Amino acid sequence: MARALIVGCGCRGRLVGKRLLAKGWQVRGTSRTEDGLVAIREAGIEPALAEPLHPHTVLDLVDDVTIVVWPFASAKGPPEELSAIHGSRLERLMERLIETPVRGFVYEMKGTVDPILLEHGSEVLETAGDTWRVGISCVFVSPRDPHDWAEIMAGAATGLIDEAGKSI
Repeated sequence: MARALIVGCGCRGRLVGKRLLAKGWQVRGTSRTEDGLVAIREAGIEPALAEPLHPHTVLDLVDDVTIVVWPFASAKGPPEELSAIHGSRLERLMERLIETPVRGFVYEMKGTVDPILLEHGSEVLETAGDTWRVGISCVFVSPRDPHDWAEIMAGAATGLIDEAGKSI
């Protein structure tokens, strides 16, 4: 059975999680806050506290995870934090994910974050994918319709599992 970790499992992340649950996946979602954990639990998703600016808090959660979902293209925060989430922190995370069961990474590319940051994030992922043979899916769909967006994000995760099965 596949397990996904949705890092930053807010409203839209929970929609992705529900779709994956409906497909038989096990799903864990993260939040920075206790209130966020309550909402995740209420959605039927396993909650976990993590801070994407501190990759070790995410790495602590991936021992049984196959796919990581990183839906931060509309994240809010100071520019230096957004830059880190799509740059240096993402790079550190990818360097360490090779030591885990994670075999795929879904990255959101459309949102309110500066497209230059998102492009940098996709370059980090492309390099990691090529170097460590991790499946990467960059999703270029606007989150304006959160239900369509969630279906496409969940499909990207499922597609990575299908692709990994072909290479075994």
